[in-house]
Amino acid sequence: MKIDTSSLRRAVLIVALLNLAYFGVEFTVALTIGSASLLADSADFFEDAAVNFLIVAALGWSATRRAQVGMLLSAILLAPAVAFVWVVWQKVNVPVPPEAVPLTITGGGALIINLFCAFLLARHRHHSGSLTKAAFLSARNDALANVAIIAAGIVTLYLHSAWPDIIVGFGIACMNLDAARAVWTAARDEHRLAKAEA
Repeated sequence: MKIDTSSLRRAVLIVALLNLAYFGVEFTVALTIGSASLLADSADFFEDAAVNFLIVAALGWSATRRAQVGMLLSAILLAPAVAFVWVVWQKVNVPVPPEAVPLTITGGGALIINLFCAFLLARHRHHSGSLTKAAFLSARNDALANVAIIAAGIVTLYLHSAWPDIIVGFGIACMNLDAARAVWTAARDEHRLAKAEA
């Protein structure tokens, strides 16, 4: 049965635009204060924007094509993990803690954006298989990551250490690995189902 995708397309487009806008904010702050977790999270915002723009384009495609795009998106979800490895290497060599207050405030702004995006996508997460699953998982995981960034900012304020920032960045990388696995599994199942129905 064909699902009316106009509401889903509108929701995903809004999410894509919000992610792209906050990528710019978080990336700028991350570079200014030297934060590994914000830099990893900004890469994640950029990846989420790309994923959601791809979803908008793919919604009119066949189940087989959607499943193939879902498999590609599971690979894209790994991008923040790669960014994190590079940032952590830099931070371990020069373990300067980021500025705690901007870290906490920027993490709070990211949390608001991601909670709104997760709420917007929650009712669509079972439509169009792996595509909307990718978008919902990204928004949900990012909201959890933002809570950790806020906590890292508060801890950094008192400890003046680079390690809370690094540890949170590691957590963000792990969540994206788990989301990539979940989306790959959903895309693979969708592909098998499409083949069986062909």
